[in-house]
Amino acid sequence: QFVESGGGLVQPGGSLKLSCTASEVTVNHYAITWFRQAPGKGREAVSCINVGAEPTHYADSVKGRFTVSRDDAKRTIYLQMHNLTPEDTAVYSCAARLTYCSDQEVDFTLWGQGTQVTVST
Repeated sequence: QFVESGGGLVQPGGSLKLSCTASEVTVNHYAITWFRQAPGKGREAVSCINVGAEPTHYADSVKGRFTVSRDDAKRTIYLQMHNLTPEDTAVYSCAARLTYCSDQEVDFTLWGQGTQVTVST
């Protein structure tokens, strides 16, 4: 029901914009959280955007570099990432839940399949 895209290989300091597009659901009813999972590590909540686009939340590790936004008419949520570092390398997934934002995996039942982001020279 959610498909991520926009991942790829980028050099340190570069930028990428991820998209999370919904099908079969009315996305404007959902708060969306972007998670990431690096190799050998647990899943980390990166950013969340509530219904109506406010408020938004960011992990300390990405504040000032990542921006989450949504276009409900296009059923798409975006994650704009700037000044990427190798530590940002991970599979990025979006997850949706009714009501408000959460950073806990257990709160989500709707997930995308993920898109790989690799930051390397």
